[in-house]
Amino acid sequence: MAKLVLIRHGQSEWNLSNQFTGWVDVDLSEKGVEQAKNAGKALKEHGIEFDYAYTSVLKRAIKTLHYALEECDQLWIPETKTWRLNERHYGALQGHNKKKAAEKYGDEQVHIWRRSYDVLPPLLSADDEGSAANDRRYANLDPRTIPGGENLKVTLERVIPLWQDEIAPKLLDNKNVIIAAHGNSLRALSKYIEQISDEDIMNLEMATGQPVVYDFDDKLNVLSKEKY
Repeated sequence: MAKLVLIRHGQSEWNLSNQFTGWVDVDLSEKGVEQAKNAGKALKEHGIEFDYAYTSVLKRAIKTLHYALEECDQLWIPETKTWRLNERHYGALQGHNKKKAAEKYGDEQVHIWRRSYDVLPPLLSADDEGSAANDRRYANLDPRTIPGGENLKVTLERVIPLWQDEIAPKLLDNKNVIIAAHGNSLRALSKYIEQISDEDIMNLEMATGQPVVYDFDDKLNVLSKEKY
């Protein structure tokens, strides 16, 4: 029986200041560091041993993974960083205060942008100084792949190849995998794993720094789901 552990990164500095973050590379807050360490302590308490680790290319997720693995004495395991686990791209909303955005566009519209499955936010142009097209960590991607904004549906479409090509084969080989990533990339992955409907996924929340543990059978059917 293989285990998959998902951890949403600890509180970031922009979570604290209530800003849309997306692909902006924001650090953890002090509380976020503590949440990441507590996640690792919980994993150590439950005695889970990992074979592989995955995270995004954004430091709030990378540091969460490292703090958690250090606390459970497994910092040495093989680790893969990939843009496919990045937070959903919030387009032109990135950097804006969520409360002020609600005042400008209306609570309902901002809620739709944040939580709907297939509605895109206002897009960020490729020539904007804040575009990921200017970031060298994405230099090897086809420029057409770099988003100007994403919804959960688009986020799911970029996460699934990682699941199919790398993560699922490891679980089928009875290896345990830990993923430290972001609220929406993990919501997308959970949607696929649990076959959650487009409507119901709007209600799924991923708590910061709380490990979610899946047990799978040899056909990748979910046997159990726990939160530590």
